[in-house]
Amino acid sequence: MIRYFTAGESHGPALSAIVEGLPAGIGLKEEDINRELARRQQGYGRGGRMKIETDRAEVLSGVRFGKTIGSPVAMVVRNRDWENWTTTMAQFEDHSDNVRKITIPRPGHADLTGFIKYGFDDIRPVIDRSSARETAARVAAGSLAKAFLRQLGIQVGSYVSSIGPAGQPLAHDRLMELLAGGAEGLAVEADRSEVRMLDHDAERAAIAAIDKAQADGDTLGGIVEIFITGVPPGLGSYVQHDRRLDAALASAIMSIQAIKGVEVGTAFDNARLPGSRVHDELFAGGAEGLTRKTNRSGGIEGSMSNGQPIHLRAAMKPISSLVSPLMSFDLSNLDAVQSRFERSDTCAVPAAGVVAEAVVAPVIANALLEKTGGDHMEEITRRLDDYRDELLRRFRA
Repeated sequence: MIRYFTAGESHGPALSAIVEGLPAGIGLKEEDINRELARRQQGYGRGGRMKIETDRAEVLSGVRFGKTIGSPVAMVVRNRDWENWTTTMAQFEDHSDNVRKITIPRPGHADLTGFIKYGFDDIRPVIDRSSARETAARVAAGSLAKAFLRQLGIQVGSYVSSIGPAGQPLAHDRLMELLAGGAEGLAVEADRSEVRMLDHDAERAAIAAIDKAQADGDTLGGIVEIFITGVPPGLGSYVQHDRRLDAALASAIMSIQAIKGVEVGTAFDNARLPGSRVHDELFAGGAEGLTRKTNRSGGIEGSMSNGQPIHLRAAMKPISSLVSPLMSFDLSNLDAVQSRFERSDTCAVPAAGVVAEAVVAPVIANALLEKTGGDHMEEITRRLDDYRDELLRRFRA
């Protein structure tokens, strides 16, 4: 099964990722990885760090002649800003007497609890590892799972439905039109917008809201919509809690920095409606086999994929590093002070969608491998094709 680990600090020499369990024979290009890294860096409202870094991944192992070979893939994303932090983040030389300690935590950040948990006398180690800069390594790792799924007809994409007070979910007909060719088509269309929104009025309102927040020294959060198309029915299981697909997807999305809520389909709206207006009616016997006319369940029933596009919504809180500070205290003497500002974005919601795509891809890939088995692409493709053909024969007239 696919699993990955990341390492590195925001202002260290590099971020790194090791991806284990990828089948052999996945076709890869450098652009498959670097395109995703570039998408993560886009977005109106990003801070100064994105002007410094141009992320590219160096693949160190696990790929030969443009294909995975079944062994772990190791990747490094260099931090160009490291040259300015060689003293502050020195790894072996002790510069603690020459580096100012950070002792004022920011409300809403990992600063205080990380400081307490790991027994530091300086918040800097917490800042550097808890930073969303880490997601560059996760996007690199997730790009490999996305490439694997893509070659099996499964696509992952996202768009931003709201930023602060601006925006709302896309109209159903327009959404279905964009998803007709797969979720990546929707993502390509979203990427044309500085805020990854698909409604021009909402886009203008979001940009204005970001400008106002920036002028006020404030920050904005928002909501990201993630879609996964081409997923066959039957991935995941209801038989044990740790095999439930929706639980695994929610866990992956909640692991993203600043994400505070996850919704499957239109779950919160559904909670206010009677069951007759919530559940997706079933139809069989046509040329397409098993179908549904609605997708209020978000493509998951009984914690398993049901063949519909999987739809997830993620709520990102406003970034906690504010130019206009909130109240805090100094850990060195407990005096009340205003919280400090760490270089940051005004809004990173557009990037959050790209990160969400990356973290859900390994979850779907693992659920698929659990269903099909197989160690190389030819074997997996054959088994998945047989499964899809069997389902079509069973439910088609």
